[in-house]
Amino acid sequence: MHNEDTETETVTGTALAAATTAVPGTPGTPDGERLVAGRYRLLSRLGEGGMGVVWRARDETLQREVAVKEVRAPAGLRAGDLARMYSRLEREAWAAARIPDRTVVTVHDVVTEDDRPWIVMELIRGQSLADLLRAEGPLTPRHAAHIGAEVLTALRAAHAVGVEHRDVKPANVLLAADGRVVLSDFGIAMVEGSTALTMTGEVVGSPEYLPPERALGRPSAPESDLWSLGVMLYAAVEGISPFRQESALGTLRAVVDEQPPAPTRAGPLAPVIAGLLRKEPAERTPAAEVAEALRNIAHGPDAATTSTAGTLRTPAPTPVRVSEPEPAPAPSAALPRKRRTAAFVAAGAATCVLAAGGLAYALTGNGDAGGAASGPGVRMSVAGVNTVYTGGCPIPTDRAPAFTATFTASEPTLISYRWVSGDGSVVDPHWRTMSIGNKADPTGHDTVRLTAYAKGGTLTTGMAVELQSPIRTTSNPVPFSITCTG
Repeated sequence: MHNEDTETETVTGTALAAATTAVPGTPGTPDGERLVAGRYRLLSRLGEGGMGVVWRARDETLQREVAVKEVRAPAGLRAGDLARMYSRLEREAWAAARIPDRTVVTVHDVVTEDDRPWIVMELIRGQSLADLLRAEGPLTPRHAAHIGAEVLTALRAAHAVGVEHRDVKPANVLLAADGRVVLSDFGIAMVEGSTALTMTGEVVGSPEYLPPERALGRPSAPESDLWSLGVMLYAAVEGISPFRQESALGTLRAVVDEQPPAPTRAGPLAPVIAGLLRKEPAERTPAAEVAEALRNIAHGPDAATTSTAGTLRTPAPTPVRVSEPEPAPAPSAALPRKRRTAAFVAAGAATCVLAAGGLAYALTGNGDAGGAASGPGVRMSVAGVNTVYTGGCPIPTDRAPAFTATFTASEPTLISYRWVSGDGSVVDPHWRTMSIGNKADPTGHDTVRLTAYAKGGTLTTGMAVELQSPIRTTSNPVPFSITCTG
């Protein structure tokens, strides 16, 4: 594992400018005199990382500059480990070459020299996202969303051909001088149908960006790359990754056990990041919805105080089994997606499902939205009406249990919240946002109603609001009971 602060294996013009006179081509060989495979002349070192060195080189056949990655095996490495390192390098070429997209670094050639592979790639002139963050600090939500959208395009193209990147982080995102955003370094990628190239118990990747399932040694999936994208977006707008600790072990423990600190600069990106950083892979916001939200933010107003990206939905946690469903259509603005819940009703901006005793309940409602700077000092309360219902289902609208959350702040504040059941299980499958604290009207309200689709059964629990940002807290639940008699 390699710390983000020290790993510099990126093919960038910045690295080129810093290293053209400091490092010889290879040990004992002056710059410009080493010719690899009789074709690629090494000119200067661009960067060095855990798996070797990246060189600026000239293709003597086509008379163009390229980047060449060379394996530099640590002294004393056993033969089996050396073979695995070489296989990883070849896998990088194999993985990247399968992805026909301009957002993925192009591999030109793979050659063998000194009984080891060398990868010949396009030379990206520019800097990495890590370089940019070190030089200029956190990005605006709009800028971060643009970069994130391009990285997600690369990931979706990779996933479509069975490739997981498994090491998405700022150091591996290259910002080309021509405006392209390019995902590089597929050295630890997992290719569908191939054999793993790691030792038993080995954790490969950067701890701060590693998803919980991989930190626990479980199989990865495309959703694992989405987690890493969420961490990268958080780091881009906040200036630090959310799980960084003093040691790699401490970082991995935080990834598995802790919730990320609520972002303060994310603005409209906050719900996107929250949807990506769910511990369970199946609960993370699907890539298509993330892509749409990032595009909206990237083309919206360039301010951290704006919340105009629309609402993201995420899959309901854990499959819900219900009896005798009566399905209803999903919102017309939502992307089509298969649902595991058998009963669903949609109204307004959000839908969610509760299930108990053979009943399925749908929570519907509209929340205010707007833009304001986030800050402390939020007060909230929840009140309910029609909290006890007995009768036929679906519930008539005028008798349906309804709950209103009231939020107040003394200064302009962008809050992020969701509705939860009294036992703390998630009801709302996404975080909502609301602007409160304006001088003319410092208070905001959100009202939801419950309906039910079943012929019989009882549910007794409560409704509460969980606040994620600017502080993390949960209101007291308002009890309710619904009994469907047919």
